[in-house]
Amino acid sequence: MSRPRRIRRIFFKPNVTYFKPAGIPMINLKETILSFEELEAIRLVDSEEMEQSKAGKKMKISQSTLSRLLKEGRKKLANAIINGQAIRIQGGNFKMAQQSQGRGMGFGRGRGFGGGGRMGGFAAGPGGICKCPKCGYEESQIRGQPCMNKKCPKCGSSMTRE
Repeated sequence: MSRPRRIRRIFFKPNVTYFKPAGIPMINLKETILSFEELEAIRLVDSEEMEQSKAGKKMKISQSTLSRLLKEGRKKLANAIINGQAIRIQGGNFKMAQQSQGRGMGFGRGRGFGGGGRMGGFAAGPGGICKCPKCGYEESQIRGQPCMNKKCPKCGSSMTRE
């Protein structure tokens, strides 16, 4: 039995997850699926110009795994552009990392990613409001359902916790 795949950590989830060539009807298009972790690897290395070893550590994966994600993601993007295919960003084995707010960019006062607490430092307690940063839509937060996993019913953006 093989070892289960390690969950990758990503810091960016785009608001737009579908791209298509202009002037071609959707019915005539083939799709290329790019996973969120492939997108994150491309973003960190190509857009942020981060070294592969540092990007791998940031995503909690080895440099060789990051290199494979990069190679596969770049191949998919090149194939879609060359062959006029739509690109859909979806799926993968990942967990959204919480960006710290306030001092610095640390994740928990020197104890590594996460921190204390029975929920690993991610829970914000009972109650609360999920709010859309784009249109301002608000709804009550439901226990066990993080706001960042919800989409705004009005505009489709990711919700944030208030």
